[in-house]
Parts: sequence; C-alpha cells; structure tokens
Amino acid sequence: MAADPTTTQLIEKHRPTLDQALETIRSRAYWSPHPEHPKAYGEDAAPEGKAAFEALRGTRFELDQPGTDGWSGEEISPYGIELGITYPHPDPDVLLPVMRAAIPDWRDAGPEARAAVCLEILARINARTHEFAHAVMHTSGQAFMMAFQAGGPHAQDRGLEAVAYAYAEQTRTPGEAPWSKPQGKRDPLELSKTFQAVPRGVALMIGCNTFPTWNGYPGLFASLATGNPVLVKPHPRAVLPLALTVRVAREVLAEAGFDPNLVALAVDRPDEGLAKILALRPEVRIIDYTGSTAFGDWLEENARQAQVYTEKAGVNTVVIDSTDDYKGMLGNLAFSLSLYSGQMCTTPQNLLIPRDGISTDAGPKTYDEVVDDLAGAVQGLLGDDARANALLGAIVNPQVGGRITAAPDLGDVALASREVTHPEFPGATVRTPVMVKADGERKQWEAADAEPPFLSECFGPVSFAVAVDSTPEAVELLRRTLRDKGAMTVGAYTTSPEVERLVEDACLEECAQLSLNLTGGVYVNQTAAFSDFHGSGGNPAANAALCDAAFVANRFRTVEVRRQA
Repeated sequence: MAADPTTTQLIEKHRPTLDQALETIRSRAYWSPHPEHPKAYGEDAAPEGKAAFEALRGTRFELDQPGTDGWSGEEISPYGIELGITYPHPDPDVLLPVMRAAIPDWRDAGPEARAAVCLEILARINARTHEFAHAVMHTSGQAFMMAFQAGGPHAQDRGLEAVAYAYAEQTRTPGEAPWSKPQGKRDPLELSKTFQAVPRGVALMIGCNTFPTWNGYPGLFASLATGNPVLVKPHPRAVLPLALTVRVAREVLAEAGFDPNLVALAVDRPDEGLAKILALRPEVRIIDYTGSTAFGDWLEENARQAQVYTEKAGVNTVVIDSTDDYKGMLGNLAFSLSLYSGQMCTTPQNLLIPRDGISTDAGPKTYDEVVDDLAGAVQGLLGDDARANALLGAIVNPQVGGRITAAPDLGDVALASREVTHPEFPGATVRTPVMVKADGERKQWEAADAEPPFLSECFGPVSFAVAVDSTPEAVELLRRTLRDKGAMTVGAYTTSPEVERLVEDACLEECAQLSLNLTGGVYVNQTAAFSDFHGSGGNPAANAALCDAAFVANRFRTVEVRRQA
C-alpha cells in the first residue's frame, strides 16, 4: 500500500524518538521523552487539564463507534465525588466484524508506519497529561502527583517501550530477500522471497482498577503496533482514563487515513460480565489482563483461541538479614509500604526477619526492635496529614478497606492503621498501613492443611513481619513463596556476600525480579521503562514481563511468499 502523506509526515516526525527508544532498550539506560514534572507542560496546562476533566463529569462520552446498543457507567471517585459519565455499550456481533475488517490496510501499512501512528497517539496523550492525571486520580484513588506521573509520563513510557519492542521484532526479518542455491554446472535455483508480519486478530485489553493506563498501555500498544485491532475493556470503576485513550487513538487513526475502528471501547453493564463474554469470542486472538488470580487463571484455561498475557496476584517478599544503613533501610521500607496505600502489585507484603535479630551499623537489633523501629518509621513518615494524603491517596474500593479492618484478626498488630482526613475531599477513605507480626516457623508453612495468612496475597496496606529461625530459613520460605504463589518483586538487605548469593540464586531459579539493599530514593515497588522489567513471566504472579521481546513477538506471525525469480 502506498504511504499516505500524513503517515509519511508522522514517520518523519517520530522516527528520532523511535530510534532513541530502540537504542535505550538495548543499553538499558535512563531515558524518557515524557516530562514527569507538571510545570513542564506550560502555565496553562494545569487549569486547562482540570477544566477538561470537570467538563466530562455528568456527560455522555461519545465515540461514534459502530454497534452501540446503549449506555453504561458506574464510576464513583474514591475521593467521594460523583463522576456521572456514561459510555457506549457495544454489541459484539456488530463491533467485532467491523474491527476485523480494518485489519488489511493496517497490516499492509508496515511496522514503521504503525509505530509512527502509535507514537503520535502517545504524543497527543502526553500533551493532555494534566487531564489524564485527574481521570486516573478519580478512578484509581492515587494521589494527584502519583496519578500525574504513574498515570501519565510513566505509562506513556511503557507504551512507547512496547512499540519499540514490537518494531524491533517485526523488522528482525527483512521484508524481501533474493535466494539462490548453486547447482554445480546447472543454473542455480533462484527465488525471490517476501516476508510480512501478519497480525493474529482482534486484541482484547482488560484494564485494572488501580493502574488503568500504566498496566494497560503496554498490551494496547504492543498489539496495535503489531497490526492487531484493540478492543479496550476497562475495569468498571476505572473507565475514564482508557476511554480518553480510545478517543485520542481513534482521532489519530482517522487523520492518518486508517479505520478508527482499529481501536474501540467496551464498557459493560452492571453485573454483565462482559470480559468473559468477549474473551471467548472467536474473533479475539490476543488478551491482555491485569487483576485477580482467579480471573487470570480462568482466562488462561478457557480462552484457548487467544494468546493470553496475564499479570495476577503474588506475595512480594523482603528478606532482612543485615544492613550497613539501618536508618536508610527503615526509611526506604516505610515509603515502600506506604506509597498509594500499598495498592500496587509490587508493594512488599512479607518482611522475613530472623527471630534472633540482625546486625546493623547501629548495632545488633532484635526482631522486636526491627519491627518497632519500622513501625516508627512509617508513623514518622505519615505523621503529618498533608504528607500522608500526598503519599497514600485514597482506598480504591471497599474490599481493600475490609482487609485493613480484618488485619488485627491475623496476628499481633505491630503498627495500627489510622484514618486520615483529606482537606479537599472529605468523602475520601484514607488509611495508613497496618503491620502484623507472624511466625514463619517451618512446620507452620509446610503444613498443607494450615497455611498461614501471610502466604496469601493481602492486597492493600497490610504487611506481615514474619519471624524466621534464620536467614537460610528465610531464603527457603522465599523459595516456597515464589514457587507456589509467585511475586512481582523481591527485596533483600544483607551485608553478607554469601547471603546475597543465596537470595540471588533463589530468585534466578524461581524467576523473580530482585532489588538488593535499597536505602535511597529508588524503591522496590517502582520500575523504570526501557530499563527495568516489570514481572518476569516465570512465576505464578504473571505469565509475561513488561516489556520484553516475548511480550510482543507472538502477537504477529511472519508469512512468506516465494516467487520464481
């Protein structure tokens, strides 16, 4: 297909960014084209972004996509304000065939044109980061600055990263090649061969409540960049950020001369279970999902016609053996436990501490001293309500609130949760973390009929200070946890090369991402696009990593055409 002038312009505009992204996924250095400071977007960006968000409240979110058979929406901000937005509800029998019909032109445009269109979508989203920040804040409960950064530039980085990997994998094979096989005295056998990346079909992206853009963009852009139409099915409580994304994508696709129905929105009615319905449709050939283990397992077992990428639940663990910066360790862990009220798939849950204590630069510390000092560090960090609100955000749903309330039934409370009043949003539920003491004696966690509570994910600001007999016992418990439950993150503190090697071996063998001795401004629950891998795809917490070649390579197949030369 001849390149559309608009597409050619987009390639010229975005090729330098794509080239830099390709270089950075090779070097693993720090880089981002998306500023993470709100002031970088200009003096008018903040008030205009807030006004744009406010203008969406109480309206119908028009998309002009085919197959709309009604309107639905049930979002209520975790900060207590009413959104009142309704979205088009799809008739899959109408929408999915239209999306499939859009494939040929998008497929034939080629990897470079697709990448350029994807980068233009991301650029336009980036220009509206303030608006998106309010949308993320009032659907996920993240505090504004976190919603701005994680829901804005960091999510956009992850989308760009996926495009870079997609482009690299699609262009690994040349588009055409001559082939000549010598035949001795006879003329050689000669063929001309072409190779084209062919998409699998419609991709279904099932969004999550807590990080709708950060977790959603990798799959969305990986599928779109490899030629697949994407049907975006948001979490019912977090529709707006992804609906805005779909609107921008459709506008860019249409302007570039492609069918806007390459990207569409699917919002379900209350209790409809639309994700299950769509996941089993024969047109759906790729599924990206972030959420509960139960539904992730169901998708893997039942959506057999599709390539399924899941990020599910895990039990994130930190081994505390020793440290040469006790104050730095406590501060780092306190921040990690508090950020976004622990409502991150990467937040530490189990802190494994030898019951005889640890060695530190501040002298030997008993198990009880470590636990008490960590509780004190959290209290000190969150003692000021203004700082607490800025770090904690709001509790995203009643289920998380229920786990906080039930935590004292799981063991002795080392750190009690308290309610924090939000000065701007009195209807917000803001709670500080709770930490419970637990006994990790081997006989307890080896008994199949008596699994302790800390061996199940307790999503939210609930952590367990687990007393273990020794550091080797802690590493064995870590292994068991990784093997049976999985983890998105593992942390460890030690001054011993031998212990460091034990932990590293456990993570290599059980395929988990490890952070060692973090005491500064980098935290175990944060990852940087282009450099860090989010998840590994090698333990039960997730079957994919964001982002690596495996995350994109099976979203397309290469079809070869041979011709007699």
